[in-house]
Amino acid sequence: MNNFKFTKDMTIIEVLRQHPGARDVLANHGMGCLGCMGATMETLENGARMHGINLDALLADLNHLLEGQEA
Repeated sequence: MNNFKFTKDMTIIEVLRQHPGARDVLANHGMGCLGCMGATMETLENGARMHGINLDALLADLNHLLEGQEA
């Protein structure tokens, strides 16, 4: 059983590496700087705060990507 969840402390690049759909989720929430150098060090929490994004909603949508992946 896979208990992996996206968390506020993950860097943006870690999120992008975990699931191919994460890019679309982040972009849909208004986080458009996915290719910038800050993505390697900036956490989801910091990125959400800087872009005025609701962190709880962002995490819910990211973790929704994982539903159905457990084998």
